[in-house]
This record gives sequence, C-alpha cells and structure tokens, in this order.
Amino acid sequence: MTNRPLVVQASFPAPRPTTNPYIVMLADALRATPGVQLRLFSWRSALFARYDVFHLHWPDILVRGHGRGKTAVRRILTALLLARLAITRTPIVRTAHNLAAHEQQPLFARVLLDAFDRRTALWIALNPETILPEGPQSVVILHGSYTSWYAQHPKPAPVPGRLAYFGLIRPYKNVEGLLRAFAGLPDPELTLEVAGNPSAELRAPIDALAAADPRTRAQLRFVPDADVARVVGEAELVVLPYREMHNSGGLLLALSLDRPVLVPATPANARLADEVGAGWVHLYSGDLTAAALAEALRAVRATATTRGERPDLSAREWADAGIRHLAAYRRAIAGRTGRRHP
Repeated sequence: MTNRPLVVQASFPAPRPTTNPYIVMLADALRATPGVQLRLFSWRSALFARYDVFHLHWPDILVRGHGRGKTAVRRILTALLLARLAITRTPIVRTAHNLAAHEQQPLFARVLLDAFDRRTALWIALNPETILPEGPQSVVILHGSYTSWYAQHPKPAPVPGRLAYFGLIRPYKNVEGLLRAFAGLPDPELTLEVAGNPSAELRAPIDALAAADPRTRAQLRFVPDADVARVVGEAELVVLPYREMHNSGGLLLALSLDRPVLVPATPANARLADEVGAGWVHLYSGDLTAAALAEALRAVRATATTRGERPDLSAREWADAGIRHLAAYRRAIAGRTGRRHP
C-alpha cells in the first residue's frame, strides 16, 4: 500500500478574473493540504486522466455552451464523462451550492443532470439548512468568508443613506424589484448604486428603471474586486433581493467587508443572522417593498453603536477547509470501494 496523494479532478477550470472567489480560495486550500493533488478541469483530463474522485460544482455549467453547436458538443462530452465515471467506479463528490438549478434545462440536459444526482457518492452542504437527497453520504463544510480575499483592497467609509446591490444581475435576483421599491422611498437624501453584469434581457429594463430616478446609479458591467470593495464599502446597507436564496456568496462577501445586509427571510439566512451577531443580517418576508427598505435602514442605524465593528465570521475561516474536504473525499472512496484510501 502506497502513500500517494489522493488525486481530485475538479469540475472547474483554471480561474479567470471573473471566477467566483469561493472556487479560487477552495483550490488554494486544497493545494495547501498534504495528501491532495488537485487537477483542474479540462475535457481531456476529465475523460482520460487518472484520478480518484470527481468533485462537482454547478453541474449545469457542464451541459451549457455558447451557441447551439457548442452546447450540443458539451452535452455529448458530459454523457461520455458520466460513462467514464460509471465504468471506473470513480465516486462523485458534489457541493450543493443551490437547492435547485436556477434555469430550466431541456430534456437531454435534465437526463444528464439527473444522472449526476444518482451517481453522487457524497454531498457537501455549505450550510446546515440544506436538504440533501436521501441515501448518499453527506457532510457540512460551511461556506468560507471573503475576508482575506478583500484584505488587499481599501474599504471606504459608508456614505449616509447609500443602499447598494452588487453581483450578477439575473431574473431570480430581482434587481428590478429593488429599483421599484427604492423609487417608492421619498427621502431625497437616499441613494442607490447597482453594480453588476446583467443578462441580455435585463439590460434595457434595469437601465430604464435606474435612469428614471436621479438618486440611482447603475454600472451594468462586470465589476472587478477593487470596485466591489468600493461599492460595498460605501453602502450603509447592502440589499440582495433574490427571489431564491440559499447559499449566497454575495451575502457573505458583504459581511466580510463589514456591511449590514438586507436579504429574504429564509431558514439559512435566519441561521446566519444568529451566527454573525445582532444587527448585521436583516430579513424581510414576501415581496421587497419601500417600507421594508426603510425599516431595514432604521434598524441599521439603531444598531450602529451596539453591533460591534465586525460580524462574527470565525466559523468560516479557510484554515481547515482543505483538511475537511480531504476527509470527505476519503469517505466517498470508502463508501464506493468498501476500503479506506491509502
């Protein structure tokens, strides 16, 4: 029996400037963990290289390409990958970022995604509220904070009355609802900044709603980290009005930059509110309204001197993330083969 490293094939490729920082920090944590050899994704590697575990994030990305031709090729390659994993009995470890896909997929893509679900040997939940499929093993490894990621960027003082939204702009994120709710606030001293890249069908409506209110500024483009730090830092309150929210990197990012956040009332958000301390995570129920915005801003101001300088994110450090993932990989292998990995 050898002591060779456990080879993990990730489902994400080499990071780009637009890559979710969670993925970059996870890759760094795994590379720093003795006993793990991380292999970043390419179709050649996933189909033909030797590895012990396939770690899957956001499987819908595998079955989606730019244009019909590339999408069709990706779905054929995904089917081949599933066959390869089945033939070699390579366990799939799956991180559950969402409770369900945000976008509806056509039949063949759904068949492929269902096959990934059935073949998952172990699920990693990012919070204890995640409901996972019965049968496979599971473990909770909390979503890490972004404190170290943004430490290099200056953080400005909050601007009184400034509300902010940042991140990708997609239908389920309800940025149009935020703009309409903000327009219902009569206070001329309030301002709203929206920063993020919209999907094609949302660009014109978001632009029109922002232009209709002189208190609103919209940057409809990819926002680099330094600008994110400024947008969030200048906010007296960050607002993330998603229609669906379970694991929100944006929520943790705002907290990592020490800014209060208004989010929908969900079990995961309520748990996080208790975890980080009073006054940092504010919840609303139902549709976002002007009244909900005004009440959250009043609560932020009322707790300004009592909530402390920073939220408590001590449970979300990255120091042991690699070790905990390695333990999960070993459990998945043991469950498939009935023996421990060397």
